[in-house]
Amino acid sequence: MNKAELIEAVAKSTKSTKASVEGTLNALIVAIQASLVKGNNVQLIGFGTFAVEQRAARIGRNPATGKELKIPAKRVTKFKVGSKLKEAVAGKGGKKK
Repeated sequence: MNKAELIEAVAKSTKSTKASVEGTLNALIVAIQASLVKGNNVQLIGFGTFAVEQRAARIGRNPATGKELKIPAKRVTKFKVGSKLKEAVAGKGGKKK
């Protein structure tokens, strides 16, 4: 499902306009991104948690040449699945295709 399909599904489900849903979805994405940029987690109970973690610097290897390279430390975004989403995907509480 891409963003346009998500907007259409939510609009149909909530009987809202696509424009309204798109504005809300865009605002949600901006709010989540702003929180993560500040280093704060975003927890949606039952769905999951977005978090920012520091990845340490390490030595990697170029697979083509075998030459070692230094990979710098950086911040990365992680997502931990919530229990309700995990159960739904496993087939215990959601619709199967």
